[in-house]
Amino acid sequence: MSETEPVIATPPHIEDVEASVERRRAARATRTRVSAVLAPTGLVIALLILWEAGTRAFGVPAFLLPPPSAIVGAMAKHAPLLAVATGVTTLEIVLGFALSIAVGIPLALMIFLWPPFARAVLPLLISSQAMPKVAVAPLLLVWFGFGLVPKVLIAFLIAFFPVVINTAVGLAAIEPEKIHLARSMGLGAMDTFLKIRLPDALPAIFAGLKISITLAVVGAVVGEFVGGDAGLGYLLMVANGSMDTQLLFAGIVCLTILGVALYLVVELAERLLIPRHIIARDPTPGGTF
Repeated sequence: MSETEPVIATPPHIEDVEASVERRRAARATRTRVSAVLAPTGLVIALLILWEAGTRAFGVPAFLLPPPSAIVGAMAKHAPLLAVATGVTTLEIVLGFALSIAVGIPLALMIFLWPPFARAVLPLLISSQAMPKVAVAPLLLVWFGFGLVPKVLIAFLIAFFPVVINTAVGLAAIEPEKIHLARSMGLGAMDTFLKIRLPDALPAIFAGLKISITLAVVGAVVGEFVGGDAGLGYLLMVANGSMDTQLLFAGIVCLTILGVALYLVVELAERLLIPRHIIARDPTPGGTF
């Protein structure tokens, strides 16, 4: 009687192991991206269903809280008016945001490069943020009239502070070892700034830009509230004065969509300019959104 020979398992190749790890990582990243979209979408749909059912079940008057179906109907009915108002507000937001970049980033560079200037300017910047912008808006209307300029300036005043602070912090937060390495390789001050310090600060700069674009929406609406004759903020004032709650909610929905769309544009620019920052993000559900 012959004894059976033991079977020796063949160890997997390193290429197969690496491929399996990559497949699991890709699947986990896909699940994270899908859940990041489906989770908030499902929550919003559930809230809208509860809102619709609650207003109809309890007989809530439409002038107090219209159901979502009535808001969608108002958006369809006033679509041309909402489109024109959205275009005006978008122009004010984009110009205010662009001005905050044009002023904020050079100001942050001066704060970073010149400490005496930083000590003189930072208290003034902080004081300017403590001052209510609604109180300044009437002065801007007196100085610049009721046109586009005061709305753009109010959006700029509200939006530029995150750009300044995040840019200055990002430029200063680089590890000293990177600067020492660049100098040991013979890079000059300008090359070190452009090739090492500035790319390293881009994530912080874009974090400030994403905060700034949402604040620019607030600034444009504040300007239209105070002295506007067009735009979504002005439309909200008119709807509120005429007790047209459905149009009021339609304007709020348009403002929300506009703010989210502009935020996504800035995030898309971030992904295009610094893909390594996006790749380095934590793909787990508890990571960065």
